[in-house]
This record gives sequence, C-alpha cells and structure tokens, in this order.
Amino acid sequence: MTRKSLLLLLSIVASLAIAVVAYFWATGMMDSLYAYRSPLAKQPPAPGAPLADGLTRRVVFVLIDGLRADTAADPQVMPFLNELRAQGASATVHSETPSYSAPGYTVLFTGAWPEFSDGPPMNLAYEEYTPWTQDHLFAAAKRAGLTTAIAGFDWFEKMVPQDTVDGAYYTAGEDDAADRAIVAAALPWLRDDAHGLTLVHLLQVDYAGHHQGGPQDPRWNEAARRADELLRELVATLDLTQDTVLVTSDHGHIERGGHGGQEPVVLAEPLVMAGAGVKPGAYSDGQQVDIAPTLAALLGTAIPAAAQGQVLTDMLDLPAGALAGVQSAAQMQRQGLAAAYSAASGQEIVVKAGDDPAAAIVAARAARATSQRLPRLLLAAALVGLLAFVAWRRRSRTLAWMTAAALVYALIFNLKYALLDGRTYSLSSVASADDLIAAVAINAALALVLAWLALLAGLRLYRQPAAVAAQGTLTWSLLTMALVGLPALLSFVVNGVQVSWTLPEPATYFLGFLAALQLLIIAVVGLLLAGIAALIGAAGSRSRSALVGG
Repeated sequence: MTRKSLLLLLSIVASLAIAVVAYFWATGMMDSLYAYRSPLAKQPPAPGAPLADGLTRRVVFVLIDGLRADTAADPQVMPFLNELRAQGASATVHSETPSYSAPGYTVLFTGAWPEFSDGPPMNLAYEEYTPWTQDHLFAAAKRAGLTTAIAGFDWFEKMVPQDTVDGAYYTAGEDDAADRAIVAAALPWLRDDAHGLTLVHLLQVDYAGHHQGGPQDPRWNEAARRADELLRELVATLDLTQDTVLVTSDHGHIERGGHGGQEPVVLAEPLVMAGAGVKPGAYSDGQQVDIAPTLAALLGTAIPAAAQGQVLTDMLDLPAGALAGVQSAAQMQRQGLAAAYSAASGQEIVVKAGDDPAAAIVAARAARATSQRLPRLLLAAALVGLLAFVAWRRRSRTLAWMTAAALVYALIFNLKYALLDGRTYSLSSVASADDLIAAVAINAALALVLAWLALLAGLRLYRQPAAVAAQGTLTWSLLTMALVGLPALLSFVVNGVQVSWTLPEPATYFLGFLAALQLLIIAVVGLLLAGIAALIGAAGSRSRSALVGG
C-alpha cells in the first residue's frame, strides 16, 4: 500500500470514527439530561415544624402558564391583574434553566432549583412522570391540617403525590376551552371556602406561545386577555380581607414562542400577591424559589424541606415579633438542607455561625465542579495546542484555502440557522428532538456542500487525480470538524462528557450538543463529497487522456 493510499484510508477511518463518537456523544448528552436525578433523590431532608399561625384563611395560587413579565405588566392586555398589582404586592421573579414547565412547577412548590428539587429537568410524556420525592407545599399544608385542591393540567396528577390533594380536576387540554373547564371546576371550591391551598392552573397563554405564533402574534395578547378575565372570575369569589391570591407563571416565551433556554425574557416571571397578610407595594426582584417559602409563611406551614429560597418578608404584614420566628425557622430549614445535601453528595459542607447555609451549599458545589473541570481543561488545551502546532508546521496556500472554506461553512450554517430559520442557540427554539436534528442536518449538509464547491474551485480539485481530489476533500472535512468541534470541546471542559451529579451550564451544553450533531453530519457528508470528488477527478483524468491520445 502506497503512502497516499494509507493516508486516504486513515482519513476515511478517522471520519467514520468521528461520526460514531459524535452520534454517541449527542445521544448521551440528551439521554443523561432527561435521566438526571438530584443527589437528594433518595435522601431528602426531613420536614420541619410549621412556622406559626398563618396570616391568611386560605391561599389561591393562580399559575398562568408561560405568561411573560412584560405581558403581565401591560394594563391594556391584563387590566384586572394590574388592578391586583395596584392594591397588592408585586415584583419580578427570576427562574433558572431548564426553563420548561415540569421543572418550573416543581420549583414553585418545593422552593428548590431543579438540581435539588429532583423534579424532571425536561418535559416528559404524561405517563413518564413520577411523584415528587422532595417535600412540597401540598404536603406541608396537609401536615398543618389544611385541605388542598388542584385544578389544572394533568401533569400535576402525576407529579404531586395524590394523597396530599383533597380536591382535583385534571385536563389534557391547553386552550381556552380547557381553561374555562378548569375555572368551572375551581369556582365551587372557592365559593364554599373548601380548601386552605388551591392551585388554579391556566394554560392558554402557553398554548398561544407554542401554537399561535408566540408573543409577536396578536393571538398571544388575546389569550392573555382571556386569562385575565378568568382571573377576575376567580378573585370575585374571595374575601381579600381574609383570603390571599397569588399570581405568577412558570416561565416566559421568546418572541417566536418557545422556552427551555437561558434567554432573560424566558427566565423572568410576574409575581402579584393581594389580600390578607400582604403588605402592598412594588418590590425589588426576587427568585422563583422564594415563592414556596413565602406561601408557607402566609399559610403558617413548614417551609418545604429542600427549599433554597427565602421568605419575602418585606411583602408580608407580619405581626410584631413574628419576623424573628420566621427567620429562625428559615435558618433551621436551610441548615437541614445543607446537612442532607452533604450526606447525599458526599461533600463536606461547613456552615459557620451566622453564615447562610444555602450559600455554603453553592460554594461547595462550585468547588467540586471546578476541581473536576481542571483536568478536562488541561486535556482540551493539550489537544488544541497539538492541532495548532500541526497546522503551523504544515502551513501552506492549500491549508489557507481549506481554513477559509471551513470558515465559510461555519458562516453559512449559522446564517441559515440563526437569521433565516430564526432559531436561538438554546433549547427555547427547539420544538422537538426530531425538529432540531432535521434542521441541523439540512443546514449542515447545505453549508458543507456550498463551502466544498468554493474549495473545489479555489484549489481546482476537479483537475486533480481521483485519489488526490478525494484526499483533499477528506482533509478539508476533517479540518472543518476540528473548527466546528471547538464548542463541543468547551462543553466537555465545563460540563463533562454528559450529565452526572449536577445539571450542566445551559449555554455551553447546548452549543456542545449542536456541535456534536454537526460533526456527525459533516463526517457523513464529507465522505460522500470525497467520493464525488474522486469521480470528478477520475472523469477529468479520462478526458485529459482522451485529448492527449487524440
């Protein structure tokens, strides 16, 4: 076997190997994200004692799914919600990724971020959900002797342990008709003062986000306006001198509709509370995890045991001397969380006197993540350094053309992906796994073919013998994969090969996944283009031979 033949064979094997690795890497990234379980899954912290007497007779929690903070603040769209805002307490709260509904629901009722709440980090099919393993508001209310009720989407039927729910109405619908049925089920409970904690879950705003063009479409505001009217019906049954209503959402939507990613507009939600126990005013921003502890203080229940948020005491009309009791209970709850997380994760978490246990947990988690990233960083730096050294040693006009064509690929792919398709570099514009895979496959194949045509013309590969043309194409596709693989390498440094004990950093993880998909497509299409280049080269050789012979 000649040296050229051996090099061609090695290039083919390398392309196939990259395709296989990219396939298993991409599938492993997504499978491990869906399968993530919190370190607290099998060792949840124990619930504490109820705080004290509640500040309200009952709480009605109105969850308007997908409602953006800016839409909620528009009095032309949601006039009644803004009437409540004027007479009650309001703020913007911020969530974390993954900004999907299932993790959002779990955060709202456990007060714990997805890494601690052990709720699903991604949305699942109805039959795939399992009950929450961590303490939550419905369980805390039951332990305090309160009855509870839920009217909303049927995911709650699977996620909330049903022995903590006294009244229930669940639907698989998500549109205006479903919302009206939900409200019709809840109104008798509210008129009869039936339950101490009632969740009313309205879905049509989220439906408009996914199926009616998103916030950029007029139907979004129409859905929000209808939800506002339903909210008015609900609140009309309450006596706000004795009862409390809280309105919030689980996430926002990008302009085209969609969520799941790290965009600020997706991670900002309205919070409006009005009624008994609430101190009116506009307050500074809070966190989504603050809602469950705050409701616990209103109801007089224990703070959910895994909660990472704080009681928004500034918003509450606490009796004299009650503030110290709330703060003491919150400190004890967080100390219990720190101890449970330390035992479950095997990390030593030291909480000094006067320190915030939640901050100690974050610091310990960050230290562990940093220690694991260092060896991956050294490995990645060595690989990049080696490739750069080889490129420098073999610098030539041909390599310059190949590098330029690789950059052309990256430019075309991203122009098509971001500008023409209007997609984000996050989960927010991913309608489904099949949708993303198809988009990446089409865009990567198109960009690669166009860039290859430029390379073919620039280096005149069509005039080269078959083996030379094929080798040139394979060398270029491998160079393109090296360039495209840099985000995957960054994700490897930051997050590891796949999700393990902690949820990934969302931006780098998505870019890594996007790169892994592209690597697979480039490897496969690059092999096909090499074959085409060989055919072109062979045809050219025959033509030249015929001319010479003639």
